[in-house]
Amino acid sequence: MPSVCVIQHVPFESPGVLSEVFRDKDCMVHSVEAPFIREVSGNIRRSEILVVLGGPIGAYEESRYPFLLDELEWIEAHIAGGGIFLGICLGSQLLARVLGGRVYPGGRKEIGWSPLDLTAKGKTSALSHLGNLPVLHWHGDTFDLPPATTLLASTAVYPHQAYSFGKRVLGLQFHLEVTSRDLERWYVGHAAELTGEQNLNISEFRNLGRIHAGNLLPVSRAILREWLEEAMNDDS
Repeated sequence: MPSVCVIQHVPFESPGVLSEVFRDKDCMVHSVEAPFIREVSGNIRRSEILVVLGGPIGAYEESRYPFLLDELEWIEAHIAGGGIFLGICLGSQLLARVLGGRVYPGGRKEIGWSPLDLTAKGKTSALSHLGNLPVLHWHGDTFDLPPATTLLASTAVYPHQAYSFGKRVLGLQFHLEVTSRDLERWYVGHAAELTGEQNLNISEFRNLGRIHAGNLLPVSRAILREWLEEAMNDDS
């Protein structure tokens, strides 16, 4: 039975669709709250699959959030040991730091639903299932593409949206995991941020979320299942 550790930075940003994918694979899943990762036992740290989710802090803010240093160390050790890794939003930015990329505040926030521009490599990856479907973007930071990684997707606002490091490591700046039900928690959890976005109408944003999250759900399942199967079968 494959073991999975999911690191959450805030309770309302949950694994979402990933929970279903892991259940179908008969995985044993452990959830860890990022601020308390020093308390995690060794057997959980040795999980075969590590997932790091998003959160409203910067990957470079270890002076404010010292646990980030422990998190970076855990990610680095996991990848060095050949483990499977998926980083989403903040998780993808922490991965970029581990792999030698610089993470920093972007020139503007990218919050909303829009499609990705897949690279040639992206079109042959599991992300090809997306086609022109809009995905959820919710970030203000960005990163330089780390050395030895492969860019899979971009947007006009930020060019580094998805990248891989071999077949076992994947970083996604956007959110494939979120469901329309999850989003109701996000609207509350990120209320202060949304209030500060003068060009964003929460009612319209909610309606778009219901439509696009519903359309994306079966595609997200397919993408995550395909990527996980390929990663688990990788012998390199």
